[in-house]
Amino acid sequence: MSEYAIRVRDLRKEFVLPHERHSSLKAVLMRTRDRGYEMQHVLRGVTLDIAKGEFFGIVGRNGSGKSTLLKLLAGIYQPTSGAVERHGALVPLIELGVGFNPELTGRENVYLNGAMLGFSRRRVQEIYDDVVEFADLEPFMDQKLKNYSSGMQVRLAFSIATRAEADILLIDEVLAVGDADFQRKCLAYFREVKASGTTVVFVSHDMDAVRKFCDRAVLVENGELVAHGTPDEVADAYAHLFMPPEEAASDGRRFGTGAVTMRDAEAPAELTEADADLVITTTLVPADGFGGRVRAGFLVRDADGAPVFGTSGATATQSRQYDLDLDVPTTIRWRVANILNDGDYTVTLTVTDPDSGSVLEEWNDAARFAVRRVPRTANLVVPPITLDVV
Repeated sequence: MSEYAIRVRDLRKEFVLPHERHSSLKAVLMRTRDRGYEMQHVLRGVTLDIAKGEFFGIVGRNGSGKSTLLKLLAGIYQPTSGAVERHGALVPLIELGVGFNPELTGRENVYLNGAMLGFSRRRVQEIYDDVVEFADLEPFMDQKLKNYSSGMQVRLAFSIATRAEADILLIDEVLAVGDADFQRKCLAYFREVKASGTTVVFVSHDMDAVRKFCDRAVLVENGELVAHGTPDEVADAYAHLFMPPEEAASDGRRFGTGAVTMRDAEAPAELTEADADLVITTTLVPADGFGGRVRAGFLVRDADGAPVFGTSGATATQSRQYDLDLDVPTTIRWRVANILNDGDYTVTLTVTDPDSGSVLEEWNDAARFAVRRVPRTANLVVPPITLDVV
C-alpha cells in the first residue's frame, strides 16, 4: 500500500484559446481553416508527492495555475500530459454549489446535493440539522435558492460537503466567503480533519491559515512550483512576489529596500510567571545618507504560526506612536506585559516608511522565546484579573 495519498508526475495542462469567436454555424464552417488560436500553458511540468494524513497547502497569485492544479488532482480536468495517482476516497470541496437548482428551496437542495455526494435519504435526514446550523441559514431554508446570495449558496454547499466521508479532501478558498462566525466554524472544521488524519490539500490566499494548519506547502507561479517547503518558507516566498524589484529578499527570512536594516534582535530565551514583562530589543541601522521618519513594529506568533499580538494590528493613531526620526544607529525596545501562556513563540520585526508604506526591512523569525508557567492552563493568554464587588 502506498504511503502517499497523491502522487503527481510532470503534470502539464494547456488550453486552446481561439483568436476569433463565431456566432453561427455558417461562420464556423467558412472560417475553420484560417481561424487563429494560441495555446495557454497553465501548468508546466509539476511534480509533487502528498503523504497520507498530510495537510498540504497550495498558494499563488491569481492566474498562477493553483486552482487548475487542484481540479486536475480532483479529476475535474484531464491533464495534457503527465499523471496523477490518487490513493483513497476523494471529496473535492471546490466548485461548491455545482448541481444546485435555483428553482428549488434550500431544504430541497440539501437533499439534491446530498444525493449527488452519494448520501442516502436517511443519511441526509440525519445530518440535515447539523448542515443548517453550520451554514447558519435556518430562516432561509424554505426560500428558493435563486433568492440566496452567492455567499449563502457557498456556505450551504460547503456545509453539506463537510459531511462526506473521505480519505482525501480538496479545499479551495472557502475562507473567502461568509462572515467571521462562519470562518471560525471553517477553522474549527480544519482542526477536526487535521486531527483525524485525513489528507487535506488546501488552496488559499490566507497565509495565516496556511501557517497555522499546513504541514508543508508549495508556491505556484506561472504554472511552475517555485517554492516548496515549510509553511513559513512558502508564505514568505509568496509575500516576496508582491514586493517591487528593488525590495527583493536578501535571504529566506529578511527582505526590504535596504534603506534601514536591523541588528541584534533580542528576546529572553525563556519567561516564567515570575517575569513581569516580555522585552524585545533591536538596533535600527540607517544606510549611508538616509535620514527620515520610520515606523518600527513587531509581531509575536505562536508555535503554529498564528499571530498572537503586536503592533501590526494597531490603528492608524496607535501606529504613529511607533514612529521615530532616524539618521544614526538607534537601539529601540518594546516592553509588553507577560500575559502569554506556556508555549514556544517567534518574533517578526518590521521597519517601514510611514508615508509610503514601503518595507525598509522585514525580519521573519528574528527571535525565539519560550514561556514556561507552573501551573499550566488551557488558555491562550494569562492576563492579570481583578474582581471588584460593587
